[in-house]
Parts: sequence; structure tokens; C-alpha cells
Amino acid sequence: MKKETDFYFCFQQDNGSNIHKLYIYDNVSEYGALNWSTWEYEESQTSAKYFRDQLEAIPEEHTIELHINSNGGSVKEGVAIYNLLKRHRAQKIGYVDGVAYSIAFVILQACNERIMGVGTSALIHNMWIETWGNADQLRKEADDLDVLMESNRKIFMERAKGISEEELKKKMEAETYLTPDQCVEYGFCDKVESMEGEEKGQQTQQALQQAIQEMKVKLMQQQTFRNELNNMYKELREEKTVNEVKEEIKPEKSKMQEIFERIAKNNEQ
Repeated sequence: MKKETDFYFCFQQDNGSNIHKLYIYDNVSEYGALNWSTWEYEESQTSAKYFRDQLEAIPEEHTIELHINSNGGSVKEGVAIYNLLKRHRAQKIGYVDGVAYSIAFVILQACNERIMGVGTSALIHNMWIETWGNADQLRKEADDLDVLMESNRKIFMERAKGISEEELKKKMEAETYLTPDQCVEYGFCDKVESMEGEEKGQQTQQALQQAIQEMKVKLMQQQTFRNELNNMYKELREEKTVNEVKEEIKPEKSKMQEIFERIAKNNEQ
């Protein structure tokens, strides 16, 4: 039996909407899971190549919602995803649904608006690498990592506020976890969005809909009242017309009665 594909990365477009939802809910990786039947790696749904293919199908006038819950992963793939996303002309809104650690937090910085939920967290730290070799080779790897980290910090400093690059460097060296409020303070996030705010928004929407419904009922009642007034006025007009006719006929009846009375008198004479 074929194993069901795990949920790593998902593109979703709402029906009848210009909003495309992207989900990164696993480690960023160039390679997918190893297929033990073929001894080959499956296509990764968190690779830069897969991300590129999906972004090409999204029109630039649409909106992208990026949802992140990831521990990070490959720096090479993550930086490429960051640049692919940043170059895309669509409006990009990033949401941290759980955690945005390491390179996943870097990817978030490509969004025009960055939102973290209550209880979420971010992690910034220096890169690390698995390597082997002699002393000279190991020293070179360390020097290379210093260069890569300098480039990585530039991504954060493009939108940073309330924190210097030297302070950021120290926090990365210490492997620092950040709360949503700290991320807003340092400029790594734009706002914190709570479920309470969403519920209030839903309550406001429901109250508005109820008010509109009540207004419709009142308008219908007013329309009914106007119709009743019109009918009453029409009935009054009709009644007045009948009375006027009666009044016009009444004198005629009096003249006829006078004639008959004269004829009756003549006959008596």
C-alpha cells in the first residue's frame, strides 16, 4: 500500500478569490523523503525549486498569504525562497502560526506585512554546519560561515528598528528566542494578532449583519404603513365622491317630489 504523502508545504487558492495561501509547516529542505522502494529522494515541497514553480503560477495583482510553522532548515534553500518571494510583485502577508525558527524566520522577512499570533515565537542564531577535514579546511569553513552570517544579518537589518547590528550579532551568537512583542520592538514583525481580536471582529461583523437585518424589517414595516395610509386615503376619497354624488342627486329628487306634489294638488281641486 502506498504511504499517504505527509503535509509539508501547501499552496491553496480560495474559491472566487485572488488570495493564495502558502503553508510552510516543516523543515526547509532541498530534498524530500527517501523512497525506500526506489532508493531515491522524492521531490521536496519545501525546496526553492518547488517554491519557484508555484510562485510562477500566481499573478502579480493577487495576494499571497504565507503561513509558517517551521524549525528552519537549509540556509541555501531558505535564502533562495526569501529572494523569490521578495521579488514577486504580489502583496505578501506573512503569518507565524506556531514557530518561525532560524531560516524560516528569515523567509518571513520577505513579506510586506508580518504578523505573529499570541503564543508564537521566533529564534535567531548563528548558522552551523556539519563538516570534516584537516585544520586548514576547518578554519576555512569557519571563515565562510562568518561571511554567510554577515549576509544573513543584512536581511534582518533592512527592516530592523530599535536594535543595532552589533546587538543583533550578540543575540544570534547567544541563540535567542524572541516573543512576538520583542519581534515588533526590533522591527522583525509588524504586529501581534490574537484570537481575541479575530473574535471581536467576528462579533462586530455579526452585530453589523443583525443591524442591517433589523433595518430591513423596519423599512418593510414603514412600507406596509405607507401602503395602509394610501389605502385609507383612497377609501376616504372614494367615500367623499359617493357623498358628493348623493348631494348632487338629492336636489333633483326634491324637484321631482315638488312636481308630484303639484300634480296631486291639482287633482284634488
